Order: sequence, then C-alpha cells, then structure tokens
Amino acid sequence: MKKKIAFVVQRYGLEVNGGSELSCRLIAEKLSRIYDVEILTTKALDYTTWENHYQADVEQIHNLTVRRFKTDFPREMKKFNKVNEQVFTNADRNVYDELEWMKAQGPVSFDLINYIKSNHDQYDKVIFFTYLYFTAFWGVQQIPEKSILVPTAHDEPYIYFSIFKPLFHLPQSLIFLTEEEKDFVHKTFHNDHLHSVVAGVGVDVPNKEIDIQGFKEKFNIHEDYILYVGRIDESKGCKELFDYYLRYKKTVSKPPKLVLIGKSVIDIPNDPDIIPLGFVTDEEKFAAMKNAKVLMMPSKFESLSMVVLESLYYETPVIVNGHCDVLVGHCERGNAGLYYTDYSEFVYCLNMMLENDNLRKKMGLSGKEYVMKHFDWEIILGKFIECVNR
Repeated sequence: MKKKIAFVVQRYGLEVNGGSELSCRLIAEKLSRIYDVEILTTKALDYTTWENHYQADVEQIHNLTVRRFKTDFPREMKKFNKVNEQVFTNADRNVYDELEWMKAQGPVSFDLINYIKSNHDQYDKVIFFTYLYFTAFWGVQQIPEKSILVPTAHDEPYIYFSIFKPLFHLPQSLIFLTEEEKDFVHKTFHNDHLHSVVAGVGVDVPNKEIDIQGFKEKFNIHEDYILYVGRIDESKGCKELFDYYLRYKKTVSKPPKLVLIGKSVIDIPNDPDIIPLGFVTDEEKFAAMKNAKVLMMPSKFESLSMVVLESLYYETPVIVNGHCDVLVGHCERGNAGLYYTDYSEFVYCLNMMLENDNLRKKMGLSGKEYVMKHFDWEIILGKFIECVNR
C-alpha cells in the first residue's frame, strides 16, 4: 500500500505562477508516481489580497486531489503596509507584534489549520512550503512529528523575527533548494542537528522544438534584446533594472531592447525600447529565452530561481544581482553568468556579454551542463523520498 502524503502551500493551481507554488506543484505531481498525494491549500488566487477565488472545496488537478479552504479575510495592502512599517520601526517589538504581522501577512485560514490538526492521521508525512506564510507557520506547529519544511528561505528582514526561531527547530526534516539556503539557515538558526537535504527543483521543458521564428513574428521582435521573466515588481528589483537600463541606453548607439514577460504590479516606463509582453505560453517563454542575448535577474531575494535554470537549460547565460548569494552561486558553480552590485558593474556585465559572442556561447553551454547535472528530476525526487521514508 502506498504511503499517503500531503503538501501544504498558500496557493495552488495551473494558473498560479509564484516560484514556491510552482515548485510545490511540480514536485507533488512527480511524487504522485510513488505516493498517494493530496494538496491542502486556500481558495486564494491573488497573493496580494488572498481573496477567495476558487469555488470548489475539492477538485482534481492533473490527477491530484486538491482540498481548498477559504481564507478568513482578505489582505488589505494599506493595512498590511502599515503593520509592516510598525513592526520594523518599533524598537520594542515583541512576539505579540510579530504574530500580528503574521496575521496581516496571511493567508489566514483556520479551516485549513484545523483540518491539518484533526486529520493528520490520514497522512504519513506533510510537506509544508515557504516559512513566510501563515499556512506553513501555523501548520508545522500542529504536527511537528510528521512535518517536512521546504522553507524557501533567504536573507530578508522577516526571517530574523523571533517567532521563526522555534519554527526552524520543529520539523522532522528540512529540504533546501540550494547549498546557499542551507548554509544561511544553519548559520541563522543553529539547527544543523536536524535532518536536512539539498534537493532543488527539476527543470521541465517541452519535448518539441522551440519556435523562435514564430515568437519573433507574433510579437514583432526582430532586434537583439535582453530578457526579464517573472513578476514585474519593485521587490524583484525591476525598478532598479528599469533605472539602470534607461541610463545605459543613453550611452550606446544601438542598445538592445528590454523584453519583459510576466504580470506587472508597478508602472513600466513608457519607452519604445522596453517591451512588456504580459503573460505568454510556456513555449513562447522558452523561445524568448533561447533567442535572448542574456537573461536579467535583478532580484536580491531568491531561494532558487526557476527562471534562471530554465534560461541556462536553453544555453542563454544570465546577469544577476550580486547581492543574492543563491544567484551568485548559480553563476559561479555553473560558470554560467555575471553579477553586479551597482550601476557601473551592471554596465560592465552587459557590455561584456553583448560584445563577446564567444564568452556568451561558452557560458551558455556551461550553464546547460550545470542544470543537467544538478537539477535532474530523479536526483531531486530521491532526496524527497529520503525525507518521507525516514
């Protein structure tokens, strides 16, 4: 008889494109070959409001049972931003203040937490994604003896809240996405006595040939371009990317276009060389990657970055924010990209890539080799199986 496991994640669905949510879905679908897998999640689709979107309490997605629980209230961003500011500016901040922040952060679903508490006997192990959200924070505390935490942690102000110290000592296992994440968590919480593995996430790409010409014609992009893929948000470094790019283009006679793929939650500069495409199909995204001169990843806070791995798989090197250890690690271990920490380094990296086809090709080939060696699904699933079966 198969073991039965559950994944707990803040949002779940084919239309949910967040990094940790997508990682959770891919891993859950792969592990369903081995275990009886269920998903426990909320009815929210929008991560900014957590408003209930999905109607069904239970549905099937790619042959997995998905149990959805209503969120108790939506997140009001003005109120959340106020709580956020208060908790960081309060020198006398205490546990109560931090718990109020967690409540404002959400998504709050006591139906989900109570279900975990009342029905954990159904499951051999429960895998929680992302330490930062209400669902994982309170869920792990209900059943520490059965919990596996995939924290998707990085060096950000929230992780130093006192409420997270006990959380990182409770699970039976910790699954990290990168060596940098593991080292950071062990250094921060002194919990290297817990069982842990570095698993990452495999790269899924279509088997069929990528239609670059079709992409060019559909979007009328025939010039050289650099590419950004992901949520277009200040927290992802996009505002700085826009500022740097607009400064850079004034210094060269024929700058590459800056093509953007993803949902925008900030204003995009009205400039003819900045081309926002919004959401595109996976096939179009991969064609954009394969045809780009370089992929830009300006975020300071990444726990893995599937987008970087996908780009490297298609032999397109990357330029990343040097303040993010995880992204720097990909560049250095894979010899697959360059990184910057200020505007002058941004310009240097971009010129180096754009003016040196041989370097770009070598880094692209090296990057693909890195992804194939370290982000193979069979290796990754083996790490999850180790944690479930122990």
